[in-house]
Amino acid sequence: MTDEMMFWNEWPQLFPLYETLKNHLKNTYPNMKIKVSKSQISFYNRHMFAMVSPPVRRKKGWPKEFMMVSFGLSYQVSSPRIAVSVEAYRNRWTHHVIVENEQDIDKLLLGWIDEAYEFAAAKR
Repeated sequence: MTDEMMFWNEWPQLFPLYETLKNHLKNTYPNMKIKVSKSQISFYNRHMFAMVSPPVRRKKGWPKEFMMVSFGLSYQVSSPRIAVSVEAYRNRWTHHVIVENEQDIDKLLLGWIDEAYEFAAAKR
């Protein structure tokens, strides 16, 4: 069993959703690295550009089962798809998107992740 499979052990129904996103990212960024930690799985070029996490923390009104996809940009995205955004550092915004099904892994989300990839690659 891989570290990634073990990560989703408590949420096995979310593993195929994770695999769908990971495969999109691997096809787009063949040199990306993946790091599994206790609370998230992170995707790196020179720096972390996106991460996924299980539904450990939920706000009222959020679905019971989802995968949170997070990414960093130099600006705050204004979209109903963004569940939460935080300016972690000046001009470095972390955005969190709820992904419930494969249809949520769409051009919009992948476009933001692409921007995040470029933003992370340009960091010093």
